Amino acid sequence: MPKKAKPAGTGQEEGPAPCKQPKAEAAGAPLALNFDSPSGFFESFISPVQTETFFKEFWEQKPLLIQREDPALAAYHQALFRLSDLKSLCGRGLYYGRDVNVCRCVHGKKKVLNKDGKVHFLQLRKDFDQKRATIQFHQPQRFKDELWRIQEKLECYFGSLVGSNVYITPAGSQGLPPHYDDVEVFILQLEGQKHWRLYHPTVPLAREYSLEAEDRLGRPAHEFTLKAGDLLYFPRGTIHQADTPPGLAHSTHLTISTYQSSSWGDFLLDTISGLVFDAAKEDVAFRAGIPRQLLLQVETTADARRRLSGFLRTLADRLEGTNQLLSSDMKKDFVMNRLPPFHVGDGAALSTPGGQLPRLDSIVRLRYKDHIVLTVMPDQGGSDETQEKMVYIYHSLQNRRETHMMGSEETEAHGLRFPLSHVDALKQIWSSSAISVKDLKLATDEEKESLALSLWTECLLQVV
Repeated sequence: MPKKAKPAGTGQEEGPAPCKQPKAEAAGAPLALNFDSPSGFFESFISPVQTETFFKEFWEQKPLLIQREDPALAAYHQALFRLSDLKSLCGRGLYYGRDVNVCRCVHGKKKVLNKDGKVHFLQLRKDFDQKRATIQFHQPQRFKDELWRIQEKLECYFGSLVGSNVYITPAGSQGLPPHYDDVEVFILQLEGQKHWRLYHPTVPLAREYSLEAEDRLGRPAHEFTLKAGDLLYFPRGTIHQADTPPGLAHSTHLTISTYQSSSWGDFLLDTISGLVFDAAKEDVAFRAGIPRQLLLQVETTADARRRLSGFLRTLADRLEGTNQLLSSDMKKDFVMNRLPPFHVGDGAALSTPGGQLPRLDSIVRLRYKDHIVLTVMPDQGGSDETQEKMVYIYHSLQNRRETHMMGSEETEAHGLRFPLSHVDALKQIWSSSAISVKDLKLATDEEKESLALSLWTECLLQVV
């Protein structure tokens, strides 16, 4: 295991431990990123820190600085996005605000220097050189294949959307004032160097973005300089600011962010509506009317609070006593808005069924399992009075990379729905590395073959 040392510049015992890559490895190939599986990728992404150590000691707890003195890895980082890439990218129809922000931190405040309309490279470079402005490039994975490849694997690993921004800052300048974010952050230094100052959170695991006044910051908890090839992680809520040291070349870094609105509180809000829906269908107490004029009262009465507490206990008992799939809009939102599977070429394999047609005696298995979610929801086509639960399968095979994380862009759900009676058969397919169609838990052979054929037609199933 590489030797760990304390960060320079703070002298504090609790600082994140930089992990120095042994110089013996610096002359060879870069630390290889393993794209064979999501877990293998993340293990290589934070190498040499072990995944178990990362989640036990750092995730949602404190920053981690990994300094890797590997020229080949630095070259790989530099190729992800360079200042020189902007010229060709501007030719693809970029717009201020949507794709690019131009800004500078002046006296602790963010000054936005955007023009109107389309981004022209010469003007962008002029603002960069003369106004010492930072260029913030939104969601570069829409244009850069290797970032698509990286972020797609991270979305599979975390089961959460993964966005990114590139920040290009000239020497002796700072783009953003001190602030904290509502996302878990991984920083990759791509070009040059960046001087970072991190401060203890005022709102641990913050649920929203916020600026922090300079006069309230105090001394940094951690202070260090990132170089090309280095990686920095810090939890949401960590107050931070960064500048490019004077007298050096410009800095380019990539911010990869995840776990926005993915807390237990968010999951509870998402899940409880389905629990209440089910309980109200089966328990008349949930359908009884609230007291007259309850909504007109300034404060909730003690009796109403007791009734609500009792309903919540009933829901908790129901939840602990079932292994049924829970309704989840979070699942649907995630799969609708995430990246499609990484591919080279036109992606025909994602839209055209391939291989042998499944029959009753076929052995089948799922394709693109990391890009599919299975959930139960009220039938979207039924009326409120007659809504029955259906099994929904949503997938991201047809998602558009070009709209990834661009919140204003319209997205569409892709998938299939089946009667609730199909849920056990679908669970069998999900939990098996391969299964015979005739062994599916459905009443008739016709239903078994029809289910397999539907999944195959959607490119979600293959005959082994």
